[in-house]
Amino acid sequence: MSSNRHLLAAGLVWLAAVSAIAEAATSKAVDLGTLTPASGQSAVTVTIPMKLRDQEQLDALLQALYSPGNPQFHRFLSKEEFSSRFGPDAATVSALTRHFQSQGFTVTRTATTQLRVTGSIAAIQAAFGVQLHDYEMPATATSRSYRYHAPTGVPQIAPEISASVHGVLGLDSRPRFHSQAMRAPAMPPAGRVFKSGSSTGPGTTINPHGMLTVADFTQYYDVNPLYQSGITGANRTIGIVTLAAFTPGDAFKYWSSLGLTTDPARIKEVQIDGGSGPSSDASGSLETALDVEQAGGIAPAAKIVVYEAPNTTQGWLDAYATTVDDNTADTVSTSWLDWEFFDSKDDPEDSTVTNPANGQATTMLDAMHDVLTQAAVQGQSMFVAAGDGGAYTVTGFFIAGFPQDTLSVGFPASDTLITAAGGTTLPNAPHVINPAEWAWGWDYMASPPDFGFPTGGGGGVSSYFRRPAYQIGIPGMVDTAPRQTFTDYTETPPDFIATLPANFAGRNLPDISLNSDPETGYTIFYTSDVDGFQVLTFFGGTSFASPQLNGVTALFDQALGTRVGLLNFPLYDLVRHHQAYEGRNPPLRDITGGDNWFYAAKPGYDQASGVGVPDVANLLQALKRNGL
Repeated sequence: MSSNRHLLAAGLVWLAAVSAIAEAATSKAVDLGTLTPASGQSAVTVTIPMKLRDQEQLDALLQALYSPGNPQFHRFLSKEEFSSRFGPDAATVSALTRHFQSQGFTVTRTATTQLRVTGSIAAIQAAFGVQLHDYEMPATATSRSYRYHAPTGVPQIAPEISASVHGVLGLDSRPRFHSQAMRAPAMPPAGRVFKSGSSTGPGTTINPHGMLTVADFTQYYDVNPLYQSGITGANRTIGIVTLAAFTPGDAFKYWSSLGLTTDPARIKEVQIDGGSGPSSDASGSLETALDVEQAGGIAPAAKIVVYEAPNTTQGWLDAYATTVDDNTADTVSTSWLDWEFFDSKDDPEDSTVTNPANGQATTMLDAMHDVLTQAAVQGQSMFVAAGDGGAYTVTGFFIAGFPQDTLSVGFPASDTLITAAGGTTLPNAPHVINPAEWAWGWDYMASPPDFGFPTGGGGGVSSYFRRPAYQIGIPGMVDTAPRQTFTDYTETPPDFIATLPANFAGRNLPDISLNSDPETGYTIFYTSDVDGFQVLTFFGGTSFASPQLNGVTALFDQALGTRVGLLNFPLYDLVRHHQAYEGRNPPLRDITGGDNWFYAAKPGYDQASGVGVPDVANLLQALKRNGL
């Protein structure tokens, strides 16, 4: 039985984003003609991401903030300090505001790097030199029909402002990002959460594979010593960036079932750009539920802010800009991503920044990097799922059912200023004899499930972001492989999309991994809009690893009395200084077996498991020894 049938049997799909994006490869949108007020939309709101300034000084400060022994080490800036020193200056903001107001737009500054511009359809089309059309995507077996608008040409930015902005987002309202939550292809009937007590020690679980909870996570990865010393995430705030609403009561039921005492007012929901609509299976609400349950269960005393935005490029950037500008969340995670190599032919919105690797244009990548730079300078820790398509991320995202062997990675996991969470399989998984934890790749099955693409922990090499300083000199780093091309075989004749750059010294990912294999997976409490409340089992994906690291870092922040900030710097320093796997209490456990369909796990860093998996209690002590 295919994975889709399993998910449907549970009253779920593998998220609307997979249905709306991957299935769009075989289901083409119908052009309904020019967008007009008669279409039900009288105005259009776009986001203008403004560029940061003094980039050379900013880069130097960022390095100093994360260099132990430097006078600037961990002297993070406030949002106001960052905006004053590196945000667009008053003259730039004023000039941009006057420019758009002169065209009849309403202009509001919504964040350090964001302007919100609203005007009539006609004015928007004239300002950016495009024609907006209304489209309808037909329903499929696993998704509902939906409508969106998009430009028929490449947007143009006026020369007098082009040096100050990254481009324009919001001309295209298609769903773009998708979650990394998935279910095992075969599992027993849904069970219940039946144990929350202790087991025999770290490296073991309380519940059986497929029914694990945060109690099992904290047992297996040695978090319990922190709890025993009173560290529960108190006075810390967790941020979740998501593109689907959820039912908060699900999380409280989940925590209560484990005997966790939590503040009934700990969750705050923030709606970005009108929010993501009502909770539903089709929108991906399962993802948000598991993110909150996992992060909040590991740090039960932490507050939680859930930033919910529409599933568009504009919604995504606006959500992150708000999260970072709020500067309320000490640590933030998301489990949604897209292919790094944005297809500007099919997405003309991403057309004002030239990718140095391939000559194509991207707006989102550089605009998002500016936001993540602000987060790192403010000391906010950022985590993202590395993906569930193994080393071949694009195959699953863009043309499900048409497998290719194009080595590729996801975004924003490929960004250098976010921690990419990879996946492992716990020992003694079904269908395989693995005495040790190893890199997750379902090629270990005699008959891998028919997802239409390789399934496993995401990892590889960025084709856009150059290798960051913290990865320089780390053994195991690799460059992009040669002869990597991507073709859309859903077109007749097949449509060549891109050739990825060969031998590019790009950012390697993932950075660190955790159990993500659905075969050794987890329990989720979830209220389906189709089947009502359910206790679902055998779920996994790097969707779990990202919020789990989020919760762990909230514990670190409380224990250290300060924000950890971007975790990548101390993680790679441990490897660089031979402190990662050595000694009586090593902070990391090396993963040396398994693969993600192309990259094999091996001693030290690898593109299947990163630097390995954490021993949380030992990692905290290592952070303390290294100056935090």
